[in-house]
Amino acid sequence: MKLLFIGGTGNISAACVRLALIQGHEVFILNRANRDPSAFGIHGATTISADIRDEASVVAAVGSRNFDVVANFIAFKPTDVERDVRLFSGRCSQYFFISSASAYEKPLRHPFVTESHPLKNPYWEYSRDKIACEEACTLAYRRQGFPSVIVRPSLTYDTVWPIAIGGWDDFTFIDRIRRGGEIVVHGDGTSLWTVTHSEDFARGFNGLFGNTGAIGHSFHITSDEVLTWDQLYTTLAEAAGVAPKLIRIPSEFLAAINDWERGNLLGDKAHSAIFDNSKIKHFVPSFKAAISFHEGARRTLAWFEADSSRRKIIPQINNTMDGYIAAWRAALATLPRK
Repeated sequence: MKLLFIGGTGNISAACVRLALIQGHEVFILNRANRDPSAFGIHGATTISADIRDEASVVAAVGSRNFDVVANFIAFKPTDVERDVRLFSGRCSQYFFISSASAYEKPLRHPFVTESHPLKNPYWEYSRDKIACEEACTLAYRRQGFPSVIVRPSLTYDTVWPIAIGGWDDFTFIDRIRRGGEIVVHGDGTSLWTVTHSEDFARGFNGLFGNTGAIGHSFHITSDEVLTWDQLYTTLAEAAGVAPKLIRIPSEFLAAINDWERGNLLGDKAHSAIFDNSKIKHFVPSFKAAISFHEGARRTLAWFEADSSRRKIIPQINNTMDGYIAAWRAALATLPRK
């Protein structure tokens, strides 16, 4: 099949591109060509250099090509989806919009999340925008038969750290714990969460290619491994060769002193999330998440340590964590002693 990945060198998309090449597909990557695909293990894809936000440049760069699959990993606003509908109507057999499992209503009404769970997030604009994008996909499908498929990842990692607080695509977290620094864990550390390695996600995602029965549907694709936040942070620390010093702080307290945490925590990670993957397994019977977090944590650490340019330390992240801890201890000091 002929596949077009919009983005293609990101934390999730690079794994999907690599797998598509292994599977023998003809793969195109559309982006601004400011990242070397080979740095992400991508060899053999054709790069189409254009800014997806500039429709005229995309039209000129894509030319007369049609695609079996178009997958956009960098659509965040409904206008992005509406633009893609204009660009690719009649030019693809399937269009994949990458949404987010954070779109599911929080707190959950049922401990096991299926794709029919309500979409509602009053805490996080990012999630509300993803919901609006899904609505644009659905509307285009209903009104004009645009072949959209909605996919919702949940904290998927490979070249990023699957943590709530402490960094993302930098090395600050590992550097901090190796220096004996304290790590902030939201809540009491016992809520349940699901993280998924990007290579596992790719097996489910790519398995939908060519399945026209998936058009008009939504899917989440996650691991079936469920861990507490304490276990997640401890596993990462063990991969780094140290024991973590965890400081547990209520999510509501963190959200009160930093509005970002209102969406990040109250709108997502503060709530236990266990995903029922029956639907993706029905459409892709071979799908199974095979990479345990014990293994995946070591893979991600190895990726960062393979290149010194990836080991960036962000002072502001340390300052933020230090501020959280100081504020929490000051609040505790005001409590009456028994």
